[in-house]
Amino acid sequence: MTDTTTANDVFHSLVGALDELEVDWSRAVSVATDGAPSMIGRKAGVVVKLREKVNAANPEQVFLNFHCILHQEALCCKSLKMDHVMRVVIDTVNFIRARGLNHRQFSAFLLENDIHHGLPYHTDVRWLSRGAVLKHFYKLRTEIAEFMQGKGKPVVQLDDPEWTRDLAFLVDITEHLNVLNVTMQGRNKLVTEYYDSVRAFQGKLVLWQTQLSKRNAAHFPCLKSQPVNHQSMDKYANLLSGLRHEFDNRFTVFTELEKDFSLFRSPFTIDASVVPEAMQMELIELQCCAPLKDTYASVAIEVFYQSLPPQYPMLTAFAGKILCMFGTTYLCEQAFSVMNINKSKVRNRLTHGHLNDVMKIATAQQLSPDMDKLVKVKRCLASTSKM
Repeated sequence: MTDTTTANDVFHSLVGALDELEVDWSRAVSVATDGAPSMIGRKAGVVVKLREKVNAANPEQVFLNFHCILHQEALCCKSLKMDHVMRVVIDTVNFIRARGLNHRQFSAFLLENDIHHGLPYHTDVRWLSRGAVLKHFYKLRTEIAEFMQGKGKPVVQLDDPEWTRDLAFLVDITEHLNVLNVTMQGRNKLVTEYYDSVRAFQGKLVLWQTQLSKRNAAHFPCLKSQPVNHQSMDKYANLLSGLRHEFDNRFTVFTELEKDFSLFRSPFTIDASVVPEAMQMELIELQCCAPLKDTYASVAIEVFYQSLPPQYPMLTAFAGKILCMFGTTYLCEQAFSVMNINKSKVRNRLTHGHLNDVMKIATAQQLSPDMDKLVKVKRCLASTSKM
């Protein structure tokens, strides 16, 4: 898109690209967005326009909208509201890293103390960088305090036990959130896998909240190394309670699909009476088929549903809808990063055609050159020299 990027522009570009591929709109299942206003606007957003187009093609089709799970998880992190810690950390890191002299002097100071890792930059748009900055800041807090004191910019908060405990708690919970984020990244992930990861983390939050309320910081190593303060433990338990409620509120769309996910994941153990009536007979027949049960136990779940025989049309169609759902915009973000790397200001001779070819190659999952065909189109230059 080279002009404006309003909801109408995005919608027409998207529909145009999919129409070229002859997409059957009557079978569209869902769309995953980044939550931008132009995408999810209630009156004229892209999602609304897509839903209208799908309903026009198939009035009975339920079209779902997923706000990217990775975006949602990053937004949940903000509910902790520990800006009094992050503000000090970011200001201190920026003072050291943003000035070349300070950075060189701090690196030399660390080497004198036989420390070979420094402070990374913090970037808001790169969610994982927050955890890396906090972890290194906590490990180097003694050296940072000494260096900043020598620069005439003392970090008085590092002498405050309460602030240091808050820092330790934030380091630990951010590390847990980063592990969740990394778990949900990657290609070829099913929407049910994302939901399982989120549900598991919600269970962990309940456990951690209970343990911290009992003064047990077993899963918070940095906090565990700090002197115990009962009032602080209660505060951290309340913060985890707020984080848990934030997860509950933001992932309601998955809660509504929990029964469908259970049927998809466990077709041989689910009670047939709790599934839609249209699939009950097929499900009972499936559960009594020993060869299919053996296949289910030996292959990936998507391969199992692809291998179902024709006598299970309802289950096959149901599984197809689940398999088509995207829980994140990970692939789009990855492709956008590739485009940004290649489409720089200095590459002024890069045309749209060239960029399109680069994107096709960069985003291809399996690509192997046809060497025979490439060799055939090359002219062989025979040597005319004589010995």
